[in-house]
Amino acid sequence: MKTNYLLPHTYKIWGWILLILGIFSGIFLIIIEYETNILTVPVIAIYSDPFIGEAGFFEIIENSILDELASIAIIVGGLIVGFSKEKIEDEFIYKLRKDSLVWAIIFNYFVLILTIVFIYDLTFFHVLVYNMFTPLLFFIIRFNFLKLKSRSHEE
Repeated sequence: MKTNYLLPHTYKIWGWILLILGIFSGIFLIIIEYETNILTVPVIAIYSDPFIGEAGFFEIIENSILDELASIAIIVGGLIVGFSKEKIEDEFIYKLRKDSLVWAIIFNYFVLILTIVFIYDLTFFHVLVYNMFTPLLFFIIRFNFLKLKSRSHEE
């Protein structure tokens, strides 16, 4: 089966490395409550809204980029893992991939609806931040679970 949008299978290991590093970095940031001076550098901010002082557009500010790097690692690693070919890419794997993607999107919005109904204030904002990673993570988990389950039924 020809799939133009999938990366070569050899990229998958690099995707797993990025994804795992990003997740561990993100967990580290959650544990220390985002208070870190690690990797503080001047960055260009399209919009800056400091707690004290004036807001501005297109300014250079000092910021720890560890959280941005962790987020990018999760997203890029997850995309590489999710959209790299399997060793044997056939119609069955294509169906598992498609079904997992649909399931991940539906499940993600179900979780989002529950969040809207039951979670409020700043906690709601935190859940929305985590929610930008969940479709990709749900897809990877579901796809690999279905592959593992299909292999166990074959044996």
